[in-house]
Amino acid sequence: MADVSVAGFTADKGRRLSVTGLKKALAPWALPIVLLILWELATRTGLVNARLMPAPSTVAVAFWRALVDGSLIYHTLASTQRALIGLVIGGGLGFIIGIANGLWKPAETLLDSTLQMVRNIPHLALIPLVILWFGIGETPKIFLVAIGVFFPIYINTFYGVRTIDPQLVEMASVYGLDRKALIRRIILPGALPSILVGLRYALGFMWLTLIVAETISAPSGIGYMTMNAREFLQTDVMLLGIIVYALLGKGADVATRAIERRVLVWHPAYQTGEGVTQ
Repeated sequence: MADVSVAGFTADKGRRLSVTGLKKALAPWALPIVLLILWELATRTGLVNARLMPAPSTVAVAFWRALVDGSLIYHTLASTQRALIGLVIGGGLGFIIGIANGLWKPAETLLDSTLQMVRNIPHLALIPLVILWFGIGETPKIFLVAIGVFFPIYINTFYGVRTIDPQLVEMASVYGLDRKALIRRIILPGALPSILVGLRYALGFMWLTLIVAETISAPSGIGYMTMNAREFLQTDVMLLGIIVYALLGKGADVATRAIERRVLVWHPAYQTGEGVTQ
């Protein structure tokens, strides 16, 4: 009889945990779902002009049509490839220079002032010059994305290195760690939370830059698909492109948070994956 009671309690607890997990998984999507429902109702009741702002159901039909004919996958892959190449180039340079400037005072003196001046120039304002420099191929789009992601990663890497507790560095020196071991075991792990914050910001700038860059004589990509739809007044496809960009951005943010939980498992704020609050 006791075994039956224990089994029933365990099953009931398992159901409660699964329901709680389902609620937590669906909670971030509650507001978007409500907005989609209101949008659909507003369009169907005539509060919103369906020609200027098609209903979500119409956009869903456009999504299915683009998915079946392969155009959506083709353009999404083209945009993702440009974004990732720009992220690797710009993010890699931002990380390396941020580490160098954070660790080596002469490097900061030589580079940081110039970088701060360049940072305050809107990189999208460089589009006319970038076209003159590189033409209208893939290079200008990747170049703009690289600039867009460089500064968030550089600044956060530099800040993360500079805010390492000096007592930890002193204690590592007392224990006889050489420069290489100090960087690998103390400085990089300590700066990692700030670096990952910079990565999350950089991913937002990455898609924002790409949206604009792909409207410049691009032969493929979500931006091209959207601009092409504008020429034919296909507002459902235009909205589809915007939604795809939003979903790609959300996916990138989710991936970054998963990386945070994995590489910062030693950090108290990331051990539960929920920060300092429960």
